[in-house]
Amino acid sequence: MDIISSQNIIKRFSNHTALDEVSISVPEKSIFGLLGPNGAGKTTLIRIINQITAPDSGQVFFGGEKLSPKHTQQIGYLPEERGLYKKMEVGEQCVYLAQLKGLSKKDATKKLKEWFEKFEMQDWWKKKTEELSKGMQQKVQFVVTVLHEPKVLILDEPFSGFDPINASLIKNEVLRLKNNGTTILLSTHNMSSVEELCDNIALINKAKTILQGSVRDIRQQYKANTYEVEFAGSIMTFTKALFKDFELLKKQEDGTHCKATVKLLYDKSPNDLLNTVLPYVQIQNFREILPSMNDIFISKVQQTEVQETIGLTE
Repeated sequence: MDIISSQNIIKRFSNHTALDEVSISVPEKSIFGLLGPNGAGKTTLIRIINQITAPDSGQVFFGGEKLSPKHTQQIGYLPEERGLYKKMEVGEQCVYLAQLKGLSKKDATKKLKEWFEKFEMQDWWKKKTEELSKGMQQKVQFVVTVLHEPKVLILDEPFSGFDPINASLIKNEVLRLKNNGTTILLSTHNMSSVEELCDNIALINKAKTILQGSVRDIRQQYKANTYEVEFAGSIMTFTKALFKDFELLKKQEDGTHCKATVKLLYDKSPNDLLNTVLPYVQIQNFREILPSMNDIFISKVQQTEVQETIGLTE
């Protein structure tokens, strides 16, 4: 079941089209990556889902129902631009923001104390926000965002500004929330985080959805029949064995230990490659090389740019 779905969303600002017939489907209890270059329309779509602004046409559904103000309490939103009050004490501010999400002061205080202990933030309670580093402020805002246990958690560049230790802490917490049934909509430029965390993605470029699906299926779809072979033996003998049915893309030799990247040609199979080289070398490791989400991201965006250019010149 999809917890969030948008259908043919159009949004214009003056003469600029921010979203052009954008449709996405976010499966329940998953981590969904919303990807795209700067200015692609991601933030506009997030603002529509949060009901900060409304589409000019099209509809958004939440749990099968048309999105309405009653769904606001079921969404947690961590924007890229953080919004804490600099002169206010951290603890007092967190309690206030939690009450805006429907928690009582007593319940908010209790939960916040638990989270502050979990994230080792106990000493920050009486500090003013301006006394905290950027990373410390981000941890506070993350806690406030998840405190009311929303069904959907929208995170816009949540790892920006974090050191590796705190980035890992937040990633682990995101995975724990997912395992407990929260759906996470993650907007990020960090493609390694996408591969590590996301089940599904949608790629938006120039206001349009240009790619959507599961991360695993997309990487399979864009694979190039390329394999990495590690072996003991002569790299020269290995190369000669390949002959015309395979293309050697890269080779590396360290004594008798060698590594080669090979592309299959003419509908050859991985078994064909192994059968070809086994009489000459000792295979130590063999794996298919799938394109990274970063490579796919760049390729699809560039492809869209080329298609648009051709369309303008025809």
